[in-house]
Amino acid sequence: MQKAEGGRRNERYPLMEGATDELKAASGRSVGEISLEALTADELTDDDLRITPEALRAQAEIAQGADFPQLAANLRRAAELTAVPNAELLRMYETLRPGRATYEQMVALADRLVSEFEAHEAAAFVREAAEVYRARGLAKP
Repeated sequence: MQKAEGGRRNERYPLMEGATDELKAASGRSVGEISLEALTADELTDDDLRITPEALRAQAEIAQGADFPQLAANLRRAAELTAVPNAELLRMYETLRPGRATYEQMVALADRLVSEFEAHEAAAFVREAAEVYRARGLAKP
């Protein structure tokens, strides 16, 4: 059990010790069932090792409660992005590199995050980046 800022304790931290019964892998397998022994016995699949949005949101709650709001926001965005296929996520990442996309393309990406994946916090972050890129000359002309 860890103390948060201000002396508060969070019984769920770390999640692998404090919430193994309630946390599930993307496969649906209980996190408590995922072990080195299961891995070496070739009993695990890729989905057993993939984090779920619920686990990321639980981590975000702990971070927020421990007075780490930026980390909590990152974890909430990550939870949203679990709905995005990996290949698509890599394309989005490339788009967000300086000089790779116009301001309009970045705004369109943000709109798509909302319309296709309901990733509202991630979309707000992309919109904010688009504004900063435009103001600093980092967007593609």
